[in-house]
Amino acid sequence: MKVLVANLGSTSFKYRLFDLDADVQLARGGIDRIGGAESSCSVEIGDHRASMKRQIPDHAAAVKICLEQLTDPEHGCLSSVGDVAVIGFKTVFAGRLSGVRVVDDELLAAMEELADIAPAHNPPYVKAMRQLREACPEIPLVAALETAFHETIPPENRMYAVPAEWQSKYQVQKWGFHGASHRYITTRIAEILERDDLRVISCHLGGSNSLCAARGGVSLANSLGMSPQSGLPHNNRVGDFDPFALPVLMRATGMSLAELLEELANQSGLLGVSGLSGDVRDLEEAAAEGHEGAQLALDVFVSGIRHYLGGYLTILGGADAIVFTGGIGENSRLIRERVCDNMQWAGIELDAELNQQVDGETKISTANSGTEIWVVPTNEEIIVARQAAAAIS
Repeated sequence: MKVLVANLGSTSFKYRLFDLDADVQLARGGIDRIGGAESSCSVEIGDHRASMKRQIPDHAAAVKICLEQLTDPEHGCLSSVGDVAVIGFKTVFAGRLSGVRVVDDELLAAMEELADIAPAHNPPYVKAMRQLREACPEIPLVAALETAFHETIPPENRMYAVPAEWQSKYQVQKWGFHGASHRYITTRIAEILERDDLRVISCHLGGSNSLCAARGGVSLANSLGMSPQSGLPHNNRVGDFDPFALPVLMRATGMSLAELLEELANQSGLLGVSGLSGDVRDLEEAAAEGHEGAQLALDVFVSGIRHYLGGYLTILGGADAIVFTGGIGENSRLIRERVCDNMQWAGIELDAELNQQVDGETKISTANSGTEIWVVPTNEEIIVARQAAAAIS
């Protein structure tokens, strides 16, 4: 079965094509600046790599370009569009409509109704899904909700201390996100260590960030709450924030609630603290040159990670493995070093030399460390592909 997995942004479309029968990735590609004057397109099929620039008005046109690339007579890996059994989406939020679901009107309506929770994700997904249902009616669409992996979180780790009817009537609770990534990491580290009873703290650190505590592959806590704007600081999103600061800001600045929420969602996080960038690579470089804002942003970021790490050690009663993944988790030696600094009291000891030599799946803890520390590149797309295939089967 061939499954196309789509990862959408407001102006981007990234995809991977899997042959699940052979358990291989056939192709990957992406399109940026959709709707702009000039879009960038790239594709990788086997040894063939190509890129081009052209105007692409919307996500439906982007998917058409993708399918043209995959069925190209010279370099493609599909004989026809009909070879694609299903398109799976790494969908973010639809409230109680969690799990893995065939895309239908009920799901799209729920995503639209709850767009305030995931303003950077739900609107482009809904728009693209509607366009694709029209453009490719012969291909079923499946949404793998990011909240699905966290449905096992117990009430004490899921509830906010608010009136109970807020949860029952209005769906106000800690939903948790990055489910595909945390599911992959907990599954993969269990395979590596050949154990199915592991206590794992999965650290997904990238453009957006979260930690997950899992036991035996089951999620027990996630640092993201009601929305993807919560938890750890993100590249340009706030993370944890006291809502009682909002009326103070409204009076002092004259800004509306909508305007303040816009700033919290787009001008905050590492970008807001540093006043420079939300990219950790930029911040590490600037901090090394003495930029105080960049250094402060890194300090705030590390402090947030260690805060949740300590809490999750308590929830799990210790950890058998701590796994770093995502663009930052896989590539930033400094962040990994600082997160694990002075943690020997908890049986966590990083090997400085191994931490400098990470290449793919790498163990970076010392021989004496009671907790194994790993870097494992995530693969959210293969999780979504398998879930989408199971849904239509």
